[in-house]
Amino acid sequence: MNLEQQKKQARELLRAIRVGNEDAISRLRRNHSRWMPVDEATLRQLVALHDAQFVLAREQGFASWPKLKAYAEPSTKSRHTRLFVADIAWMTDRVHGLLRTRQSAGPAALEQIREWHPRFADRTDEEIRQAPFTEQDAQLVYAREHGFETWDDLTSRVNLLASRADNATAEPFMAAFRALQSGNLAGFQALLRANPSLANERGTNGNTLLNLAVSFASKPEWEGGTSAIEALLAAGAEVNDANDRGWTPLHASAYANKPQIAEMLLAKGAALDAEAHGAGGTPLIVALFWGHREVADLLARPSVAPANLRAAAGLGIPALVEACFSGEGTLTNEACAARGFYRPHSGFPDWQPSTLPQEVLDEALVWAVKSNRVSVLDRLVQAGARVHADPYRGTPLIWAAACNRTEAAAWLLDHGANVNQKATFGGLTHGQGITALHIAAQNGHLPMAKLLVERGADRSIQDDLYHATAERGAAYFGQLEVRDYLHSLGA
Repeated sequence: MNLEQQKKQARELLRAIRVGNEDAISRLRRNHSRWMPVDEATLRQLVALHDAQFVLAREQGFASWPKLKAYAEPSTKSRHTRLFVADIAWMTDRVHGLLRTRQSAGPAALEQIREWHPRFADRTDEEIRQAPFTEQDAQLVYAREHGFETWDDLTSRVNLLASRADNATAEPFMAAFRALQSGNLAGFQALLRANPSLANERGTNGNTLLNLAVSFASKPEWEGGTSAIEALLAAGAEVNDANDRGWTPLHASAYANKPQIAEMLLAKGAALDAEAHGAGGTPLIVALFWGHREVADLLARPSVAPANLRAAAGLGIPALVEACFSGEGTLTNEACAARGFYRPHSGFPDWQPSTLPQEVLDEALVWAVKSNRVSVLDRLVQAGARVHADPYRGTPLIWAAACNRTEAAAWLLDHGANVNQKATFGGLTHGQGITALHIAAQNGHLPMAKLLVERGADRSIQDDLYHATAERGAAYFGQLEVRDYLHSLGA
């Protein structure tokens, strides 16, 4: 919200009231009860600027002009965030995300609680994790972070913005986000020129426009388009400004598997060692989590951070893998360290990693498979990694199916993996009792589906949540080529 624009509109409203404009007088009476019984002649003579300001505030969902002013120009002592989605259900999901992940939250999320909830201002990280923390507490964090005293105040503002199709113009950050979302680069650049402070303002969960623009890079309409990112960097956007989970623009480029954008950010000084969503959650680790080997190889050129076993396995560098073992063949401390990151968002269930050698080895095998690093699979299995393990939400074969790594899948099947093993994958709402064929089908990975069928995948197996076969899953997710292939095989 632009305060100068609001001041200008208040002065214009005052002038309109004083000259007897019917619409302006109606707005005054409707939003300011003290003027309801006053005759028009007296009203026009006595109305003052503070009355017009009060009307503007009420129309924007604020109880008073001071509250609108505090929202539009928050104290420089704190970094308030801006609304960019006018949907209270979406905001409530953010609240629930903070509730779900508090126990495993990284320093950035704990600092969000510490900064915006008065009861936790002086608490240590461990005290915040262990103290009672309700939905109302999380709501207060988000309300205060957005510049509101209460959740009800925030809700009123969000609902007002949602009810008016053109109300995003009162929120430049929201307007800029919508321009990004729709691929309206010209509109985005015009907003940035008119509101230079947008380059470093923060939206809900602390996301800057640079973070959001890089996130949109994975969308088809953004293919090859870096104009918004270039405009933000030229306007002085801070390349290492992390959101409330520690997520930086470089993390977002790793998540989107965009080496070109990662190179742009690195040229501007993007930090390779910034951590998000837990200890060791560097941009490299984000890329390796999803098997994004193209951007991972780029990020690993300067250095490998952290240099644990899962990173070495995901990069497929035999020398790095070997360095994770001592002369006696046991894992080093570094091989097991910095493994707090295991999920990219709160949709994944909570989990705490251990330093148990078996878990570390099993996890490393999964990470090698995600990026099709077949050259290190033998070494990991020789050390004790299990081809049937499910260290958290996905066996090696299921991850191979998710990333369409047919070479790694064939290796696993050749070395004893059960093609019909049921396991978990991803979020709790869709990943219970699924097989590798289910995942290949719903992702539209036809070569993988064919390989699994050829190696004995049972097409009649149903998942535990929806009792769907792989063919039904392919149909549900619109993967018609895989659906038709499976259907052509008959009963």
